[in-house]
This record gives sequence, C-alpha cells and structure tokens, in this order.
Amino acid sequence: MVILFVADVFGVPGRRVVDAHLSELRAEHEVDVCVLNGENAADGAGITPRLAERLLAAGADAITLGNHVWRRREIGPYLASSDRVIRPANLSASTPGRGLTVVPARNGTPVAVINLMGTVFLDVATGPFEVVDALVEEARAQAQHIVVDFHAEATSEKIALARHLDGRVTAVLGTHTHVQTNDARVQPGGTAAITDAGMTGPHDSVIGVKAELAIARMRTGMGVRFEPADGDVRLEGVLVEADAEGRATRCEPVRVPL
Repeated sequence: MVILFVADVFGVPGRRVVDAHLSELRAEHEVDVCVLNGENAADGAGITPRLAERLLAAGADAITLGNHVWRRREIGPYLASSDRVIRPANLSASTPGRGLTVVPARNGTPVAVINLMGTVFLDVATGPFEVVDALVEEARAQAQHIVVDFHAEATSEKIALARHLDGRVTAVLGTHTHVQTNDARVQPGGTAAITDAGMTGPHDSVIGVKAELAIARMRTGMGVRFEPADGDVRLEGVLVEADAEGRATRCEPVRVPL
C-alpha cells in the first residue's frame, strides 16, 4: 500500500500546484490512496464546498481540515453530508461533520482517515488523547490501514501522539505549522510519523502569507489583512509505504516545485 499525504494546501498557489502535479505524482509512485489537508485552500483560511470538490477531482481521496474549518460559513452543511471531507474529531460534538472516514484505495482496500487537533494555542472542545483511542478502535473495525492527520502547534504534542499510537495505526502525520520537518521516520511498532508534513503553496512567504503583511502585523500589533504570497510554490507532503497488515515500512518527505 502506497499512501500519499499532501500537506496544507494554501490558497490559489497551493491549488495550482495540486492541479499541476498531483495526478503525475500518483502515477509516478503508484499511489494507492491520497489524503490531503485542505484547511487553507480558500485564500489561506478555510475551505468552501466548491474548492473541496475541486481538490477531490484533482486526485485526493479524502480531505482533512483544521483550526480554520469554520472560516467559510457555507462549509457547515457540506460537512454534514460529506463522506470524504472531515474535520477534527475533537471539536464540539454539536458542530456538523465527522472526524473519521473510510475510503477505498485504488484496489478497493479500505483505508481509514482520522483528523485530530492539538490543544496548544488552538481551541478544541476535548483533548485529542481523550478521544483518539476510541477513534482508532472504531477505525480498526473497518480497516487495517489508518492515517491520522494531527493538526497541532506543539512539536512535543505531535511526537507524543505518534508514540502513543505506535503499532496501532499506519501513520501519524503532523500539519498546521507549514514548515516541513526533518524527522520523517518509521517508529519501532510500525507507525510512520513526521512532526509536520509542510505546506503546499508559496514558500517565499511567512507560512504562506506575503511577508510584508505578516511582518507589519508583528511589528505594529495592528490589524492587517493577510494575502497569500506567490513565490517559490511547491507541493509538500509525505509518502508512506505499508504492508498488508497496515504496518508502515517507509516514510519519506515529498517536495515538488510548481
């Protein structure tokens, strides 16, 4: 089983590089299933139903989200009915959508996808460690291969969750900070992990935003409307290979320029 995870797709530049390269990446690496984080697809903050459908049409089998999930009001009804676009499972239970889905791989093998959010600097209703064991048990009843997108700020929290789940899921892949980390690995129990898979979008920026706008806000503390940058656009993510029982055998970062 070859799993491609595409890291945070940021605005128009991120969508352009997905359109340009996702199909050829799937063919080149004989990818069986593709999971994509799309929480920044709409101008760097949130996602719309139209953009979700566009990313699915471009080659994503499932889309995960994060802390910007509710930035676009129209996404609520869409998430309530979607079986391929999920939001963090530890958000309020009264919000629409789900945090776990199961999608078929290229050969029909079921692959479970779990979306969780961290607690440091982020607003969640329930801590991820309070819900993850039940989610994994639910996922394992349906699939041997389980991919967890852990959308979190703190390196320690991401590493801790990856260690906690080692041997029980195929991969724990960090998102949110938009900087690809140099720690892609397969843990002793057979779970692939990386602290952050990076960003699919403009890297001549401050994590996707035009640098001068981000700097102005940081220098002055005044409200500045952020806009996506447009330089050094690339697709980033992770390739994971796993055996038939769902144990990872390889975990490698991906970086493809537009």
